[in-house]
Amino acid sequence: MINVIQYLENNPELVSLLKAQKASLIGVSPIEQKAILDAFNSEVELESGSWK
Repeated sequence: MINVIQYLENNPELVSLLKAQKASLIGVSPIEQKAILDAFNSEVELESGSWK
């Protein structure tokens, strides 16, 4: 799972495709995929300046 997250961090365009449901992660359950996307959404919210 860590390898998947690292890959997505290095390829943010794939995160956009996953959010638009134009790509999927083979071998990752829908629940795991949702958790991964939620984590990336949270990361964006943290970078927005809410914590500064």
